[in-house]
Amino acid sequence: MASAVDSFPTGADGGSTGGGTTPRMFRRVLTGSMAGAVLEWYDFAIYGVLAATVLGPLFFPNDNGVTSLLLALATQGLGFVARPLGGIVFGHLGDRFGRKPMLVVTFLMLGTATAAIGLLPTYHDIGITATVLLVLLRLIQGFALGGEFGAAVLLVSEYGEPKRRGFWASWPQAGAPAGTVLATTVITVLSMSTTDAAFESWGWRVAFLLAVPLLVIGFWVRRGVEESPVFRKAQAQRAEKPVKKQEKSSIVLALRRPRQVLHGLGQRLGENIAFYIYTTFVIAYATTYFDFDRGDVTLAVTFASVFQFIGMISGGAWSDRVGRKTAMLVPTGVLIAWAPVFFWLVHFESVPMLWLGVCVGAFFHGMLAGPEAAWITELFPTRYRYGGSSLVYQGSSIFAGAPAPFIAVWLIENYGVGSVIAYLVITMAITFVAVATSRESRGVDLDKVEG
Repeated sequence: MASAVDSFPTGADGGSTGGGTTPRMFRRVLTGSMAGAVLEWYDFAIYGVLAATVLGPLFFPNDNGVTSLLLALATQGLGFVARPLGGIVFGHLGDRFGRKPMLVVTFLMLGTATAAIGLLPTYHDIGITATVLLVLLRLIQGFALGGEFGAAVLLVSEYGEPKRRGFWASWPQAGAPAGTVLATTVITVLSMSTTDAAFESWGWRVAFLLAVPLLVIGFWVRRGVEESPVFRKAQAQRAEKPVKKQEKSSIVLALRRPRQVLHGLGQRLGENIAFYIYTTFVIAYATTYFDFDRGDVTLAVTFASVFQFIGMISGGAWSDRVGRKTAMLVPTGVLIAWAPVFFWLVHFESVPMLWLGVCVGAFFHGMLAGPEAAWITELFPTRYRYGGSSLVYQGSSIFAGAPAPFIAVWLIENYGVGSVIAYLVITMAITFVAVATSRESRGVDLDKVEG
């Protein structure tokens, strides 16, 4: 990767390079953005695994173990609820004051809240206060996440070489599978190196406290990042114009031009749902309705994350060659066709078949999600790019990603596996239409200030 970064232009390509940008600064931007994305998904995966094992009894004690589990999982969902609000707040601030301050503030909030969960007294220690504090920290995490990802993707996209923007922007996107693999590895090592009693007593805390090294490294890297050259240029252009009495929020500006927002939400609908079907729902489905061991399924999902990572980077790079639309339409079509095949493979109750189904699904999901980062960035002009992209990213998480596993479980309980296949196919078809009817954005000039 270093050789590619060393060839990064320093102004000759105009526009998006920002003139004074250097390969060293771009590497710092890329590293800082990746650190935040990995921490974000590390936290998500850690909480998901621990909510299903130890957090329920520790913070939501109940005579009914299932109730404790559901309450712990519901707290995980609170993070999704807070994300759109964070996207609105930080999106507005990021378009007004810059990408870098939001990159630092959101990262500090996210890492500190994650580490604080590892230090929380339990219900046994301080009663209901422990439950309230856990809920509050989850809300803080979700609020920070709402602004964190948009800042990371925007900085990389606005710094990156225009001809390779799809490739570079896919790296923060790939923080999701990287964080998942890291989280699973940490939980596995802790589980194997401690007794069950020790893990339930203090081992789970270590998993959250490992966010501290990521926080320190990421903060040091991000603090040294310079503001986006595209944003600096936009600010200079706006400073030359007569000052208006009151500037409209970038969120309002994005909503007044809903076409881009609707295209982005439509694209994210199927992509987001596919992600949770192949990484979260499959664990419950394979272990509840078939005779799969939870460890085998979890290992398959972890290994599939590696394929997903490769798919994201490959898809981003491919979009620089063939265009964003083609690079997203092809994997979308494959995922539509793969949905019935995936469930057919699971019905064999064979671990190799399960691995095949999950890994192929995860790879093509990665191929779809990789170009997405650059494409969503390119949908919006600089004036409301942060706000618009945050609406797309976080708005989709609340109505697509968050309820997907629950909807899938409800469908299969009431209407059988065919309804889940239909759910996946229909939402992916909406994604196909959203991408097909959008404009090709490869090579668009990110220096454009207004829409």
